[in-house]
Amino acid sequence: MKFRSYVAASLLALGVLCAAAPAFAADVHMFVRHEVTDYATWKKAYDGFRATQKKMGVVAQAVYQSVDNPNDVTVTHGFHSLEQAKAFAASPELKSAMEKAGVKGAPQIWYTTKGAK
Repeated sequence: MKFRSYVAASLLALGVLCAAAPAFAADVHMFVRHEVTDYATWKKAYDGFRATQKKMGVVAQAVYQSVDNPNDVTVTHGFHSLEQAKAFAASPELKSAMEKAGVKGAPQIWYTTKGAK
């Protein structure tokens, strides 16, 4: 009987997690490509900015480096709306953090949504 209760509880928990998963899915992805003066310094600053990212609507993020130049960085951020993504990109907090982290020049920024099936 205990085994059945365990299985039932596990299935219930799995169902709750699966039902909640779409709430974390990003509808809009913002890509940012820029060169940094030193990747390690930039990455430390980037990681320190996570709480602000979350507060401003970032629901997913990833960091990529060019195979030819480790200081050529592309970052993706997921949002629930294009408005959130654009507000984040235009925020003074982000601009200040990028300057302090050693971003060289203006970044390339573009937005995407999932393609139609």
